[in-house]
Amino acid sequence: MPHTGPDPQIPSETAEERLRRENWELKRQLEQLTGSAHAGPPRNVWHPSSITIWAIFLGALVLGAIAFFAGYLPLEKRRAAVASEAKDEQQALPRVEVIEVGRSTRQSGLQLPGNIQPVTEAPVLARADGYIAKRLVDIGDRVKTGQTLAEIDAPELTDQVAQAKATVRQAQAALEQANANVQQGKTDMELARVMARRSAQLVAKGAVSKQDDDQSQAQYNSKLAALEALEKAIDVQRANVIAAQSNLARLEKMQSFCIVQAPFDGVITQRNVDVGALVNSGNTMLYRIAQMATLRTYVNVPQAYADAIQDGEPALVTVTNLPGREFQGQVARTASSLDPSSRTLLVEVHVPNPTGLLLPGMYAQVELRSIRAQPPLLVPSDAMIVRSDGAQIALVDAAHIVHLRKIEVGRDYGDRVEVLNGVREGDMIVSNPGDAVREGLKVDTVLASKTDR
Repeated sequence: MPHTGPDPQIPSETAEERLRRENWELKRQLEQLTGSAHAGPPRNVWHPSSITIWAIFLGALVLGAIAFFAGYLPLEKRRAAVASEAKDEQQALPRVEVIEVGRSTRQSGLQLPGNIQPVTEAPVLARADGYIAKRLVDIGDRVKTGQTLAEIDAPELTDQVAQAKATVRQAQAALEQANANVQQGKTDMELARVMARRSAQLVAKGAVSKQDDDQSQAQYNSKLAALEALEKAIDVQRANVIAAQSNLARLEKMQSFCIVQAPFDGVITQRNVDVGALVNSGNTMLYRIAQMATLRTYVNVPQAYADAIQDGEPALVTVTNLPGREFQGQVARTASSLDPSSRTLLVEVHVPNPTGLLLPGMYAQVELRSIRAQPPLLVPSDAMIVRSDGAQIALVDAAHIVHLRKIEVGRDYGDRVEVLNGVREGDMIVSNPGDAVREGLKVDTVLASKTDR
């Protein structure tokens, strides 16, 4: 029986697998021969010689040795190399990334919330008692200075003006009468003076008695005193005229308030009355008007940044409902004093609003841009270790030993924070300390790349 070779369709195999397959083939042929002994006379049975058997045995032994040296020994070498590397890593110093502590830029961009308000805003109140006869504007209307907003019907005030005019005319007539009395007094006084002078001449000649002369002199003095009284009466009447004219002017001024006018250019933001409403002088608010060409917003600057805020420095205002829009403004004034309850400085920022996009009452973010004489230190937020006793950072000294330092945190920028105390410029700190970083640990440092800082 010829020897059955390997199937040409079977892919290439190792020597060990080939040997196993040949042994299995021999066993199968042996079973076929055993079965054929019971079925009938044997047919062409292969009887391998002892040399063939020894050759097969030696081939299997060689293939096993080749598989041992080709597979097991390299595997053991790799295991030994991995164990050696693990041992070296355990004995080596932990490697950490460090960064150098630096300062922020001199230009500060402090962002604070604020409420937008008009620079000028005033309520328009009634200055005359009466009823609203006409209402000429409503909320949202833009008005000019002196424009009529409403008309008030005040009949009682009209009657008072007419009475005041009559009083003025009466006072003027009394003044004219006083002037006429003065003229009459002067005439009587002149006649009495002439008669007194003649009486004095006749007494000297003995033509009249002394008694008649005394009467003439007394009459003259009486007329002179009466003239002075009449002249004083003129001053009284003149004062009465002035008082009546002043009262008339006051009433006419009040009557002019029946025409309600805009005090300045602006927008009507509130209306409280309508036609027919009763209004009282000084108590009823008719409108509220706001000047919106320039708006202002107040922000409270913390004490740490108060010394950097100066009048006239630029400011940037943004609102959430106008994304991407920025409005340029500037610091108009500061309170020059800190609020003792919040330790903040009140700052007023003026923002031009020519397009009218900004509205009073809006919530805004104000960025104050100023130049700081001493910029603060900055460290990454990931470099902080936050514990119950406060914020810390892992400082690495020149000997590569870690020291945990407590720091005082200032403003938080999200990915970076300001450090007010605890480190110095140029110190090396661990960029992202883990749980393994502890006090006194000796480490191997690697400078972090710029993209990681």
